[in-house]
Amino acid sequence: MILVTSMDLWPGAWTVLLLLFLLLLFLLPTLWFCSPSAKYFFKMAFYNGWILFLAVLAIPVCAVRGRNVENMKILRLMLLHIKYLYGIRVEVRGAHHFPPSQPYVVVSNHQSSLDLLGMMEVLPGRCVPIAKRELLWAGSAGLACWLAGVIFIDRKRTGDAISVMSEVAQTLLTQDVRVWVFPEGTRNHNGSMLPFKRGAFHLAVQAQVPIVPIVMSSYQDFYCKKERRFTSGRCQVRVLPPVPTEGLTPDDVPALADRVRHSMLTIFREISTDGRGGGDYLKKPGVGEARL
Repeated sequence: MILVTSMDLWPGAWTVLLLLFLLLLFLLPTLWFCSPSAKYFFKMAFYNGWILFLAVLAIPVCAVRGRNVENMKILRLMLLHIKYLYGIRVEVRGAHHFPPSQPYVVVSNHQSSLDLLGMMEVLPGRCVPIAKRELLWAGSAGLACWLAGVIFIDRKRTGDAISVMSEVAQTLLTQDVRVWVFPEGTRNHNGSMLPFKRGAFHLAVQAQVPIVPIVMSSYQDFYCKKERRFTSGRCQVRVLPPVPTEGLTPDDVPALADRVRHSMLTIFREISTDGRGGGDYLKKPGVGEARL
């Protein structure tokens, strides 16, 4: 009788693993070139994975200072190259509108996680985003953001959010910090602009600092989550003139938010149809008006 030991099985196991590896090497290029959906998932997986990896590299460098808004410069430097990996050209206009030496609140439209590319391209000094608290638990990215001074808010607990905003208002004035807020409150993949939540505007009025609107053109010509499409393309980032808030009170906030949203929506339509960073989908009869 012949006894078969576990060592006798190893050559067969390695053969199976090798075959699976070769099959994977064959399938990945095939899916990449033959399936736009697979290409979309590959690109998004690499995008998120690469950011997590870069955060791992940034953490020890940022930790030298501890939690400090100056660490945002390190994150920005490490993330600026990503647009080249994806063939996305980011064009910035109106950067001269940033107030040179005072705190302010930046408000920007929010389309997808790709907003990070436009944000890093134009991010002013000593400016940190206000983000949902869930990001704090996003592994290495959450820790890197915490070290860079990102302000986390629990949107489900209104009382805590209001308290944090009050603290941010004091920080703006005492530490010469700028904050970046997405007033839509959530990502909008439909090529439009959702109604604005008013927290950012209450913050600006409370601190009596200007609001700087920033508009990123539609990504629809190169990115669409619904269609699982992600190609190369161009995005225009437009910095609008600051909106003063001196003398305004909380009663003025609704009108202020509506006025800023209207100006941003006007620019969004303009730069998303001028052929330099948006979707031709807006030119189709009936589609632009329905979505906007």
